Amino acid sequence: MIARKVVVTGRVQGVGFRDWLVEEAERLGVSGWVRNRRDGSVEALFEGEPPMVAEVLRACRRGPPFARVAHVAEEPALPRGEQGFGRLPTA
Repeated sequence: MIARKVVVTGRVQGVGFRDWLVEEAERLGVSGWVRNRRDGSVEALFEGEPPMVAEVLRACRRGPPFARVAHVAEEPALPRGEQGFGRLPTA
């Protein structure tokens, strides 16, 4: 089990990015959360098996159809035993 925290910048708010990411994470069996940030970026935490986390990270770099991902900043995180994947309030 590994965990990664990401901050995605570009045109990622108002384009369904969070809902799309919830679907992608659930499809891949990855736990964690996603939320908008007041600076216009999207932040997420992923926990799961390394291949599945790697796949959801690749998906973040593409984004949904109306998004334009400029950059994905990724850093290791400590697994916290997250269950499921959900949306958090804006930070």
